[in-house]
Formats: sequence, C-alpha cells, structure tokens
Amino acid sequence: MKRIIFIIELVLLSFTIGCETEIFVPDTTPPSSPKGLYAVARDNQVNLYWDYNRESDVQGYDIYISSYYSGRYELIGSPHGNYFYDKGAVNGKTYYYAVAAFDNSENESDLSRDVAYATPRPEGLDVILTDFRTRPSTAGYDFSTYSVGNYNDQYTDVFFEYYNGVYYMDVWDDTDIKDMGYTNSLYDIEVAPASGWSTTKDVLLTVGKTYVVWTLDDHYAKLRVISLSSSRVVFDWTYQLQKGNPSLKRTVSEGRLELKLGPGASNRNK
Repeated sequence: MKRIIFIIELVLLSFTIGCETEIFVPDTTPPSSPKGLYAVARDNQVNLYWDYNRESDVQGYDIYISSYYSGRYELIGSPHGNYFYDKGAVNGKTYYYAVAAFDNSENESDLSRDVAYATPRPEGLDVILTDFRTRPSTAGYDFSTYSVGNYNDQYTDVFFEYYNGVYYMDVWDDTDIKDMGYTNSLYDIEVAPASGWSTTKDVLLTVGKTYVVWTLDDHYAKLRVISLSSSRVVFDWTYQLQKGNPSLKRTVSEGRLELKLGPGASNRNK
C-alpha cells in the first residue's frame, strides 16, 4: 500500500515540474518621444508630419495644440499614422503643436522635443494676369483682397508685363519683389528673404520659379509661375495675413520649454 502511494506522489511531482507557470507582467514602459515634427501652413489648415516611432507596439500618436509656445496644450487628435491635418486652424493665427506616441497598453511617451508652429494663410491657384499694355484692367493683383484688377490701381501689389519677348512681374516703388529660383512646388520657400530685393522693381518670369513679394503695408506673399505666354501669366500664390511675419510655410523650434497640459488633455495612463 505504501509503495502504491509513493508511486502516485512521484507521478504528481513529475507532472508539476513539467508544467510551466505563466506570470502576466503588465507593460508600463512608454514609447520614446516622436522626432522630426514640423508644420506646414495652408489655407485655414495646418498639416503636421513627424517620423514614425521604431517601437513595434506603438499604436498611434496624440496631437497637442496651444496658442502660445509655453502655454497650456490641449489634445486635439489621436491618429495612427505619422501625419495630422488640423482643419480647425484659422488664417492669420499662430498655432503651436507637440506630439506624443502611445502603445497598445496605453502608455504615452513624453511630448516631442520639437514644437512646431505655423500661421495659416490664404492661398490661391491658377490666377491669370494679362499684359498691362494690351489689357490693363486685368493685369494687376492685390494679395490682401485676393483679386485681379487694374495694373495701376492704388491697391495693386504686382502686375504682368510682356516686352520684346521677355516676361516680367513688376511692382511699384513702395513694394519689393525677389526671384527665389526654381522650386518643386509653391511650398518650398519657407521664409521671406531679409535682403536681395530687386533694385529695378521687376523680375524676369520663368515657369517653375517662385517669387516673394513684400507689400507696401508690410505683408509677405509668394507666387509660383505655372505658365507664360505673350498675353498672360498663370500663377499660384500664398499671402501672410500677419503684418511683418516672414513665415511663408513652416517653422520648427528646437529645444522646447516644458509644456503644460490642459485639464483632461491626455487620456493615457489615467
């Protein structure tokens, strides 16, 4: 009888040793902070982009916004990809953004070291101006009202000229213009130049080039030529509503201050 009991105990012991006991350990390690954040100003919209996190368990990103660099930041979205379009932005107002990553266990990283800011501004496509000598009433453009008009109207910022086989964009004495060279798109020129404006108050136009304009009332604009002929020029444009603000696309601030999150800003780690 004792021998039978001893054998049973040995069998049970062997079974216990052969089984692995799984112990659940919760994930409390947050992802690293996202890098490479930058903002692109558009018309009543700001587009945000950043680098993907390398952690395999990253589920998405939290986007934070503030009206001030060191102000209180509020959560406005949680995309899964590495981009976000803030369609609630308003032209002429500057917005500051930061981004954090979160994983499958809802662990949220610290906010991005980079804080991107942008000021949305109006833009337009395929504007047509005619040669001021042949059709003066549609040769000029006013960026502040987004309108085509007479080349010599008091509000005209630029006007088109075709002379002896050469295309020009002209400005009056109270306005400046500069050739910024060839660009792949209108958005390649980020900031208005501080110097180098045309001393002749005109520039030679070329398809694919972008030009920056500094208006009489201290606003900056840019235009990119789409097509040219002896009778007209076609261009895309943007206009900065904030007086004296040279930003025409995007800016990124390195080494931000410690950000303040608004009440209930994040739903991670609660």
